[in-house]
Amino acid sequence: MTVLKTYARLWVDDLDASLPFLRTLVGAEPDLRFAFDAIELAAIGDFLVIAGPPEERARYGHASATVIVDDLDAVVAGLTAAGGVITTPEATSPTGRHLYARHAGGAQVEYVEWVPELVDRIIRPCADAGR
Repeated sequence: MTVLKTYARLWVDDLDASLPFLRTLVGAEPDLRFAFDAIELAAIGDFLVIAGPPEERARYGHASATVIVDDLDAVVAGLTAAGGVITTPEATSPTGRHLYARHAGGAQVEYVEWVPELVDRIIRPCADAGR
């Protein structure tokens, strides 16, 4: 299992109002922007910006980060072998498969296995630039 990308979560009231400064800060446009349930998300640089009504944001607020991995099944196996537990079962979204887990030490994280198209579009160009 490999971590492909880690996002710091930014909780905002208004996605559109938050993006201009982040565009300047990271020097790029969002890689992703989509709705999920009653919230809107944008991935820009190493930030996952999450907007929506406070009661909807609270449903996802327990995780400290969103971690993109290459193999969600391997993460589950490794996590449970190390004493962690899945707190929200696997589901799908426009980006791929995801779940929430609590590590043995108490950290809570969202793990996502992106669809191949996102890995090819977002991760591979970054990896190629590092060569």
